[in-house]
Amino acid sequence: MEESNRSLRGVRFGVFEVDLRSGELRKQGLKIKLQGQPIQILALLLERPGELVTREELREKLWPADTFVDFEHGLNAAIKKLRAALGDSADSPRFVETLHRRGYRFIYPVEGVSRVSPAAGATGLDGRSIGRRPWLAALGLVALLAVLIGLNVGGLRERLLGGVGPVPIESLAVLPLKNLMGDPEQEYFVEGMHEALTAELSKISALKVISRTSAMRYKETDKAMPQIARELGVAGLIEGSVLREGDQVRITVQLIHGPSDKYLWAGSFDRELRGILALHSEVARAIAGEIRIAVSPAEQARLARTPSVNPEAYQLYLQGRYYWNKRNPEGFEKAIQLFNQAIQKDPNNALAYSGLADSYVLLDFWISVQEALPQALAAAGTAVALDDSSAEARTSLGFALMRYQWDWAGAEREFRRAIELNPGYATAHHWYAVLLTSLGRHQEAYREIMRARDLDPVSPIIAHHVGLHFYCLGDYDQSLDWNRRTLEIDPRFPIAFVNLGRSYLQKGMYEQAIAEMQRAMEVCGDCPSLLGQLGHAYAAAGRRGEARRILERLKKQSRSLYLSYPIAEIYLGLGDEDQALTRLEQAHKERSAWMIYIRVEPKWDPLRRDPRFQDLLRRMNFPE
Repeated sequence: MEESNRSLRGVRFGVFEVDLRSGELRKQGLKIKLQGQPIQILALLLERPGELVTREELREKLWPADTFVDFEHGLNAAIKKLRAALGDSADSPRFVETLHRRGYRFIYPVEGVSRVSPAAGATGLDGRSIGRRPWLAALGLVALLAVLIGLNVGGLRERLLGGVGPVPIESLAVLPLKNLMGDPEQEYFVEGMHEALTAELSKISALKVISRTSAMRYKETDKAMPQIARELGVAGLIEGSVLREGDQVRITVQLIHGPSDKYLWAGSFDRELRGILALHSEVARAIAGEIRIAVSPAEQARLARTPSVNPEAYQLYLQGRYYWNKRNPEGFEKAIQLFNQAIQKDPNNALAYSGLADSYVLLDFWISVQEALPQALAAAGTAVALDDSSAEARTSLGFALMRYQWDWAGAEREFRRAIELNPGYATAHHWYAVLLTSLGRHQEAYREIMRARDLDPVSPIIAHHVGLHFYCLGDYDQSLDWNRRTLEIDPRFPIAFVNLGRSYLQKGMYEQAIAEMQRAMEVCGDCPSLLGQLGHAYAAAGRRGEARRILERLKKQSRSLYLSYPIAEIYLGLGDEDQALTRLEQAHKERSAWMIYIRVEPKWDPLRRDPRFQDLLRRMNFPE
């Protein structure tokens, strides 16, 4: 009987509760002194949780008669008082986030407070009696409804607003998640959550999802949402944060229509660390529902597959991927240690085996370690045996088969299966393009590498491979252009300098070629596997003494590293084709990383008619 006489009281977040009728802030039931503009700002933020409340809106509503200078001082002071009352921090916000030069956003999940009978004589935010201003109670109800509609609790938005609902979005990017833990050493965990959420969303074939590499370039950016959306070529942007307390993990995300900078939806998701895979899946499915994207039954099944994980092993895996993503020898070596530790904690961790295989495969391109071949093959095979539905594991196995067994058909099957499992996995498209380039199937290779670039538009390794594609076609000007673009993305990307040098060399521009090769060595620290490129350039330019000094240095290092391929490059530049072929034969036995390109690498053209070279191609299983 009394239910009809009750009204909604307010909102709650964490241990705090705001009474929208009385304008009171309480913490665990105890009233906290907060009056005037700070509590009014809090009320405005709570009306639109997860959304930007601009400085202009705050000025218009709370400082209508003040000057700009007074407004700036007053707003900063009010926000400072509000944060002090909440125990919040501007550097690591849990509640009120500052968007530089734009405004503020309430980022903590908000829920409605149970209905209670209105207390006699209660006061509103303006200090006047609710009894004399009944419309203020209605205002409180409207505010709470705005919260509930914004969060779409129980589908309330569709039911109350009819046609106003999810906006169809076919492309999006997950922007770097914010670390709310106040601990920089937990950054690997936050980046791991970001990568995992991106991977889950990319399993939906109808949705274009920008890869982690490109999205991470917008970490700590001041760029506006429309600009980011335009640069990445997407309609939707996901912002969010990660909070971990012990074994409890919370991800809060907001969906934004990038071109208009309009917030469409916000949600908060909690899980124990053991169920972290289910958390990623739940967030991905919620986002898919909001953007009305078609998810096939097979994709729904893959998203629903969320086995529990060993918490310690999973954290080690995340740390491993954190270092693997640095894409340098030191990062790969650290990643190998961490993936092995993860496997010791959980021998059934398919992701850790996949990461281990990827680390050995890529490390081999830099320093050609002798244990890379068996370790990479074994780890990739184990990853697929443990989880044959993992696109990451299939991609790892495909690259290992291509690299170490020259099983082109087997590798192609794995890459195709990986893309089927996760159409948005840029690495699968990229490494498939590597295979197609190596086989001379250039039109197919171009389609795959451009698909990878579409998914990862500011990835230096992918931009570099577009340049490599044109280099292998003999279009050296296009190759130069793409490698310059690569250096615009990452000015210290060594392979881009190497490829600039190779293209200049083929054009007969020797001094420019040497200068670019020298820059590559400065950046990577004289990487042995790349040093042969510089020696070859010296020799081709007639600087034979410098070429021979590098040759002798590599011969000494070859006692512990597989360096026959770069040694062969220098002999070729010196005009000693017999020694070049002898060293290539040794590189074949070593399964040198760079051998996969031998069929299409222009520098080997002088040897192509030699029967020994043709026999080498045959034994590498290249099709006629």
